[in-house]
Amino acid sequence: MVRSSCGPDWPQDSSRARDRAPAARPAPQPKSQPKSQSRRRRPNKRSAKAGDKADGVYGAVDLGTNNCRLLVARPAARGFQVVDAFSRIVRLGEGVAAKGQLSEAAIERTLGALRVCATKMRRAGVTCSRAVATEACRQADNCTEFLQRVYHETEIELEIISAEEEARLGLQSCLPLLDEGRPHALLFDIGGGSTEVSWIALDGAQPRLRASDSLPIGVVSLTERYGGKEVPEATYRRMMSEVAAALAPIEARHGLARRVTAGEVQMLGISGTVTTLTGVHKALKRYDRGQVDGVRLSLDTVGRVSRRIAAMSYDERLANPCIGHERADLVIAGCAILEAICTLWPASGLCVADRGLREGMLLCLMAGDGSAQETAQGAAQAPVAGAVLASPCAPAS
Repeated sequence: MVRSSCGPDWPQDSSRARDRAPAARPAPQPKSQPKSQSRRRRPNKRSAKAGDKADGVYGAVDLGTNNCRLLVARPAARGFQVVDAFSRIVRLGEGVAAKGQLSEAAIERTLGALRVCATKMRRAGVTCSRAVATEACRQADNCTEFLQRVYHETEIELEIISAEEEARLGLQSCLPLLDEGRPHALLFDIGGGSTEVSWIALDGAQPRLRASDSLPIGVVSLTERYGGKEVPEATYRRMMSEVAAALAPIEARHGLARRVTAGEVQMLGISGTVTTLTGVHKALKRYDRGQVDGVRLSLDTVGRVSRRIAAMSYDERLANPCIGHERADLVIAGCAILEAICTLWPASGLCVADRGLREGMLLCLMAGDGSAQETAQGAAQAPVAGAVLASPCAPAS
């Protein structure tokens, strides 16, 4: 059973109206949980004997609009050691933007992936865990029934988190990649149903989230509107224009462009789009996280590779080992979102992060459980054991 949290109990609002217009919106509150799940359960905790907590096994499930991901890990001296991992594209949010409902086909795909997650966590002996769902479940009218079904069939207790909590967990995972030499950071996460944009201040003892905005535009929703197989250049430009229009209110509120121009802002990207683009840029024969996570790309490179991918035929994208059939129809929309962000805020470069909510949840769980003292006291320096990380970002070859 998945239980626990590392954040506050978010207000529940079952009457929240969905904002379907492609414009920036304040961080939405998650819909109310089913009665059987509305009260948070405390983490599974073992005996508090000395040395016992460090033997715990932690699990984190991130159910997004497009992907279902699991990470299982044990605390390490400065971070954690991965025990098991799983990722599958399920496209839970397919059609949600148009119909407001999770389809039965998408639910079945997702349940299949969550069964795998549940089995892996049981086999690994997970003692403390958390499972979250994001934009697709925030939007869907039938999300309560879906959560009940997930719990009944897998015993995974999914928690719908707000966009603000999503941004906070993403920040937690990226702390080791922040360059303390710059006072501000712009962190974005291009998802399937939304794009989260966060402004981080580095002018104090600890990085802090100054602002977080959520665009109801992601690779799935944009692809559903414009198509994804054969995308003419004019269509690609329209995608970029739509995203740029949605980003404009964020710039108007926070005035980030002025800080970017002054060289005060570093940019970090979390998403399959930025990691895929990096793999294509490096001409990897197969995707290798160790050659992607922590790499720094110039924005000229980002633009050039984005246009190169957009110009590929569908068959060429299928054949590329870093794109493949699971992303071939979505990657162009991702590139359009990425280019729009980089055009509005032309920082000196982009730091690529192959990490996200799962890593953030694990670090929070371990800190909250007292299982990794150095993680709790200095997460900004704590690497993920077994991964190739860099802080600050390493330049691409």
